[in-house]
Amino acid sequence: MPSQTPETVRIKGLVRKEWREGAAAWRKWSTQLSIQTREATTAIVEAAQIKPGMRVLDVASGSGEPALTIAEAVGPKGQVVATDLVPEMLAVARENAQRLGLSNISFQPTDAEELPFRDATFDVVTCRFGITFWPNTQQALREIRRVLKPRGRTALTAFGPYEENPIFTTSIGIFTKYIQLPPDPDAPNIFKFAQAGSLSAALREAGFRQVHEEYRTVRWAFPGTVEENWQQRLEGGAPTFRRIWESIGPERWEHVVQEVVAAMRPYYDGQRVDFPALIVLATAIR
Repeated sequence: MPSQTPETVRIKGLVRKEWREGAAAWRKWSTQLSIQTREATTAIVEAAQIKPGMRVLDVASGSGEPALTIAEAVGPKGQVVATDLVPEMLAVARENAQRLGLSNISFQPTDAEELPFRDATFDVVTCRFGITFWPNTQQALREIRRVLKPRGRTALTAFGPYEENPIFTTSIGIFTKYIQLPPDPDAPNIFKFAQAGSLSAALREAGFRQVHEEYRTVRWAFPGTVEENWQQRLEGGAPTFRRIWESIGPERWEHVVQEVVAAMRPYYDGQRVDFPALIVLATAIR
C-alpha cells in the first residue's frame, strides 16, 4: 500500500472535520434527503445489477444511501457493508437502518484508499457521488477492483457539468458572484468527473474492463419549501459549499440569501423544490 503524502493527510483531515460537523444536519434532514436523491439511488442500484443473495460493498455511504436500498434488494440472504471515512456519518446510516428494520447491513469506518477487506470479497461495489472526495482516485479505484470478485461489477455516480445543474447555479452560482475563493488544486471538487469520458478513463486506467459511462438526468426533488431547502443546504452542504457560504461577510449575507431563494423559487411547485440533476453514471467489470 503506497504511503500517504502530507497533503493527502491534510485533505482527508479537512474532509473528516467538515463532514463530522455536518452529520447532525444529515440526521435532521435524513428523510427529505433520501427522497430528494431517490432517482439517483435507483439509477445506481439498477446499473449495479443488484440481485438477491449478493455481497455488496458501498463506499462513502454517508447517511446510508444507496447502501440501505441495496440491503433491501439483496434480501435476507445477501449482505451489505456500508463504509465511510467519517464515523459520525455512519452513525446516522446505522440509525436509519435500524428504523427500517434492516439486519443484513453492517457499518465500518474506512478509508476508500485502504479498504480493509480481502481480495475478491464482493460481487458488487457501489459509490454514489463519493468518488469526487478521494484525494487519490486511482488508488481508491484500484482498491475497489481488488476487493471485487472476478467479473464483479462496480457502479459509480458523479455530478455532471456545473453549468447544466441548476441545483448548483442557483446557490453557489449566486455566492460566487460576490466572492472569489483562492484556488486549492488538492481540495475535493464535486465536478471532478463532470467532463464526459473522464470517469470512464479513470476506470480503465485502474484496470477495469467493459467500462460504460453516460450522462443521465434525474429528478432532485426536495419535499418542502424553498426556504427549507435552502436551510438544509446551508446546514448540511458539502465542505466545498460550506466554505463558500462562510466567505460571505455578515453585511452581505441577507442580500445574497434573498437572491439565492429568488433563483430557486421557479423550481418550487407548491409541494417540492423540483430540480433536474445531470449526473454521470459509470459501470465497469473487474
